[in-house]
Amino acid sequence: MATASRSADDWWRGAVIYQVYPRSFQDTDGDGIGDLRGVTRRLHHIASLGVDAIWLSPFFRSPQADMGYDVSDYCDVDPMFGTLADFDAMLAEAHRLGLKVIIDQVISHTSDRHPWFIESRSSRTNAKEDWYVWADPKPDGTAPNNWLAIFGGPAWEWDGVRRQYYMHNFLSSQPDLNFHNPEVQEAVLSTVRFWLDRGVDGFRLDTANYYFHDRHLRDNPPLVPDPDATSHDAPDVNPYGMQDHLYDKTQPENIGFLRRLRAMLDEYGGRATVGEVGDGARSLRTVAAYTGGRDKLHMCYTFDFLGPEFTAGHIRRCVENFQAVVADGWVCWAFSNHDVIRHVSRFARSEAERERVAKLAISLLAALRGSICLYQGEELGLPEAELAFEELRDPYGIRFWPAFKGRDGCRTPMVWEQELPHAGFSHGTPWLPVREEQRLLAVDAQEGVPGSVLEHYRQTLAFRRAQESLLDGDMAFLTVDQDVLAFTREKNGERLLFVFNLTREPQELRLPVDVIVHEALPMPGFAPRLVADVIALSALDVFCGRLR
Repeated sequence: MATASRSADDWWRGAVIYQVYPRSFQDTDGDGIGDLRGVTRRLHHIASLGVDAIWLSPFFRSPQADMGYDVSDYCDVDPMFGTLADFDAMLAEAHRLGLKVIIDQVISHTSDRHPWFIESRSSRTNAKEDWYVWADPKPDGTAPNNWLAIFGGPAWEWDGVRRQYYMHNFLSSQPDLNFHNPEVQEAVLSTVRFWLDRGVDGFRLDTANYYFHDRHLRDNPPLVPDPDATSHDAPDVNPYGMQDHLYDKTQPENIGFLRRLRAMLDEYGGRATVGEVGDGARSLRTVAAYTGGRDKLHMCYTFDFLGPEFTAGHIRRCVENFQAVVADGWVCWAFSNHDVIRHVSRFARSEAERERVAKLAISLLAALRGSICLYQGEELGLPEAELAFEELRDPYGIRFWPAFKGRDGCRTPMVWEQELPHAGFSHGTPWLPVREEQRLLAVDAQEGVPGSVLEHYRQTLAFRRAQESLLDGDMAFLTVDQDVLAFTREKNGERLLFVFNLTREPQELRLPVDVIVHEALPMPGFAPRLVADVIALSALDVFCGRLR
């Protein structure tokens, strides 16, 4: 069967993107931290999966207070990851293998060690005095308003030199840039152009709705809980989620800046952006605003699939909500990334279920309309690592321990060779430990093994590539009584039916009279039965068929 095709400029539409967390991918110099040469060494593994692109989490110069999401130089590589020459070599090898390269742009804030902030905080009269969000205290010396930081505490830090507060949505060492200042926008865009000129294919925009703040610094109101919300800004233990964030993010001025950014990318052709949008119950409306009209972001992802629920009703609700709200935009679906518990640990009810859940999850992702993002190690079925408090490196987890354990459990090193020390990640001591249950799932233990999670990923992604309707075809749900997820994908006269049993009980689906299966298509790793107009699925099973 021929592989479906896209135009060169639209390569991102329906693309499969593989996220690389560089410090945990492959270490080549023995310091226990992954590096760019390690990424280059393992690109063949990524290419063998059949993905279209890689997304590299930050590798820029940084004090590493937030694992690189606190940038001190946007136009250089942090020495722990290598050099610009190492990046160029990685980029060239990725392109040789047919992989696009997307890099993380963290432009809502910088490190407090960035030269821009060092100058800005030096006085109230310097050339960059207005490059960050500075505000006077209230008469009683308290912060300007009630805004909270995601990583805990107020979103304001006192600076004794300027005798003012500065805003930070995350750590106090991550001051927010003032995008109301045109000079800041120009400076940020120049750093984006630096990487475009170097040949990158796109950008993942960290916290894409956080660039602007309310000029009047109005207090956020309390959040009125929405029981139907599918996306949340913070775990329940974090008071950040108790506010309705009307004024500290998602301001209307953001639209204009995103148009400027898109215009720059369009100068180069074939470039793409994927924005991270965390906006609670408003996330889909924000995605619609940011991706509609083809003049802003190419696509966005939300947090809808990054929670604990893995049911037919939840998946359908999320997708239908997106379809209803986002008319001409595009979404990127994902079950895991570097910020959440790995999805086999969230979704599986027992250790014995993990492999089946891993296979079902990628089969479902591959069938959805939209682009999809995979996180390193999920192709092995890696579970979340359990860590002791003294092993934590994530400031978020350290702040809210033990109610919230942070993000280190999904950031432990990639496992390559089962019998080597630290599963082949490093010949030094890794920055986070490699657990035994992960070592047993190493790449070389699954390579070429029929029925392994790794081989299932390869087969499933090959199946997706071969079906034109799965890249950007229409999607419509079937109304059924059973607790299953049933939908069609259609393009150019080809119509495919997918049925997913996400329950732990067998299910039988009697097809509606107007739905006639012409032939069953073998979905890798699953074996449902079709008898006349009845599809019988075992627990955690999948059916795919071509319709007349």
